[in-house]
Amino acid sequence: MLTRLSSPTHEELYRVEDHDSGLRGFIALHSTRLGPAAGGLRMRMYDGDDAAVQDVLNLSRGMSYKNAAAGLPLGGGKAVIMGNPETEKTPDLLRAMGRAIDSLAGRYWTAEDMGMSPGDMAEIARETDFVAGREQGAHASGDPSPVTARGVFDAMQAGAMQLWGKAGLKGRSVAVQGLGHVGWHLCLLLHEAGAQLLVADSDPARVASTLKEFGAAQVDTQDIHAAKADIFAPCAIGAVLNSGSIPNIRASMVCGAANNQLATPDDADALHARGILYLPDYVANGGGIINVAAEILRIAERESWVTDRLAAMQVNMAQILKRAAAENVSPARIADRMVENQLLAQAV
Repeated sequence: MLTRLSSPTHEELYRVEDHDSGLRGFIALHSTRLGPAAGGLRMRMYDGDDAAVQDVLNLSRGMSYKNAAAGLPLGGGKAVIMGNPETEKTPDLLRAMGRAIDSLAGRYWTAEDMGMSPGDMAEIARETDFVAGREQGAHASGDPSPVTARGVFDAMQAGAMQLWGKAGLKGRSVAVQGLGHVGWHLCLLLHEAGAQLLVADSDPARVASTLKEFGAAQVDTQDIHAAKADIFAPCAIGAVLNSGSIPNIRASMVCGAANNQLATPDDADALHARGILYLPDYVANGGGIINVAAEILRIAERESWVTDRLAAMQVNMAQILKRAAAENVSPARIADRMVENQLLAQAV
């Protein structure tokens, strides 16, 4: 079922296959320097194995950085299943993935990501203990999406303080790309804070719900990055900040929940050169893994522990922004430097 592949950048990389259930996917462990690798499982359509491998490698590396930035004793890992979660996801397929994860003997812990739900995690948990994001159990953390959204919202406030001298978002316009679990909860928080919402999603039902619930304005999915707004919030797929999109961004700040928003590290510099404040995604969207970590680490007082970690994450973001301003560089460069120094120190 598991076939080990070579990777010059990651500790472990596996192809996962189960012919009976139709399972095809990959598991990547980028680093276990800080602890067992932790990161979600996503299911989506890919344009072949190469695209799936590239995604799992990028995502698992991002998890190493995210967990380190959040101060968690966890390394970075990720898993992907190739297929349409609406039509091809079955209990047998999920249980086969659970057996594959279990064979890694705790070196990798999974949780839900794109195309997955707490119910799916419960199915996987029938085959392995190394799964979090469950709805039931002594330390169950449930859906991490609301906590991810809270972390992004807090990060926006830190960015607002840096840009405009006050953390409040009342009256600020926010263009939200992607209205899945995290995007919807982020819209809820922004609406409650008095922000004006512009939204885009490929699912018309999600858009209609957001327009009705929050009085948002709809923007075409191809144009949301260029909407006239104070903040652009990518909350869908990665690599949306690239040489094609950056020249058209009109927002003063980019802060969202999507992973790997930058197509290349140089795109952070391109945003900085345009005077756009980019809040490093793996710092801003760390709330979800904090919530999951409480389950992995068996934290007894999880609510207060998560709250304290979210507050520390907001402070960390504010410090990154201040250092970046002092050095006149992108906050992404500062965040990467801090995390890489942390990982290097752990390796010595």
